[in-house]
Amino acid sequence: MCGSTVGGLSLEGIDVAKETVIQGVVHNAGRPVPGAFVRLLDSAGEFTAEVVTSATGAFRFFAAPGSWTVRALAPAGAAQTEVSADLGTVSEARIEL
Repeated sequence: MCGSTVGGLSLEGIDVAKETVIQGVVHNAGRPVPGAFVRLLDSAGEFTAEVVTSATGAFRFFAAPGSWTVRALAPAGAAQTEVSADLGTVSEARIEL
């Protein structure tokens, strides 16, 4: 995961034109949730990958184009969102616990 910037996660060093990026922030009551587990599930609901959010609640996945579910799990609760990811774009996913 790259460091956080004021506008979100830095894309420095990533050739976005050649990647499919899903990224976002996990929040609880409007505040970022560090240390949350974020899972990437494919269109069939199968587990694909997992990362832990940064100190600013941020996460990032590199995935194949298609439909994905992003699920966050933390002591404060669990929530998920659906994301459509396309090659050459950055798909943003905000998850509120």
